[in-house]
Amino acid sequence: MTEDNYSLTTEFILIGFTDHPKLKTVLFVVFLTIYLVTMVGNLGLVALILMERRLHTPMYIFLGNLALMDSCCACAITPKMLENFFSKDRMISLYECMAQFYFLCLAETTDCFLLAAMAYDRYVAICSPLQYHTLMSKKLCLQMTAMAYIPGNLHPVIYIGLLFRLTFCRSHQINHFFCDVLPLFKLSCVDPYINELLIFIFSGSVLVFSIIVVIISYLCILFMIFKMKSKEGRGRALSTCASHFLSVSMFYGSLLFVYIRPNSVKEEDKDISVAIFYTLVIPLLNPFIYSLRNKEVINAMKKNIRKNF
Repeated sequence: MTEDNYSLTTEFILIGFTDHPKLKTVLFVVFLTIYLVTMVGNLGLVALILMERRLHTPMYIFLGNLALMDSCCACAITPKMLENFFSKDRMISLYECMAQFYFLCLAETTDCFLLAAMAYDRYVAICSPLQYHTLMSKKLCLQMTAMAYIPGNLHPVIYIGLLFRLTFCRSHQINHFFCDVLPLFKLSCVDPYINELLIFIFSGSVLVFSIIVVIISYLCILFMIFKMKSKEGRGRALSTCASHFLSVSMFYGSLLFVYIRPNSVKEEDKDISVAIFYTLVIPLLNPFIYSLRNKEVINAMKKNIRKNF
């Protein structure tokens, strides 16, 4: 193959969801609804936290940033996916591909660290309530938030930089509904082993670190909950922790399933199904899981509704 042929493939075709052409209108309506609810829910939560001074505490600062990153994830993926339902060519350029993956990876990596920070914050609040304001000062909260965004930005930059070592000369078709790097590697004429190895190392490190923090924090919280004498308080705390832990488990589980599995057991159809969870479903559910069971958020919403209407 000549050098010219190597440089030809700079545009790709996203073929995710094309196996069900009869369902494209239904899928378009479903995903558009998910997108609109996700954006309203997450950006509404960010606006509420900014407006309500009582919510300017570490827990809500983390929650507001989580909602912002969930909005970023939805914006990175969904508009192009919706366009492709009725597009004839379904094309995406290599640079659009890189931009889409950058914002997705930024959102997911930052979410990993924010969820770990939120779990630690809940651990301090429940296990050391008298020392909470000392252990979780606003300064520490802002430092932890900044430390979530720094690796969040560096992580995708490493992968995108490494994409420049690859040339694409095989099929133009990416079997996915967004431009993820793993399906892109399969189109490379250069061995993507180094890229795959670094994804395993860096993604594995991010996930293992944040999962360990979350598990230790929730185990300590559970231990404290079971020491409570009030059955009502124990039940309420368990119910809240269970819903939070379910959301966290789905998020980390889906990322582990897609990015950390060995290549020999990867199945593209399953990857697409699981990717729907961490790119669409979890950003949709998070504002409801973390807000609707929270009296402070509900009271702030009621107050702002009464004030404006």
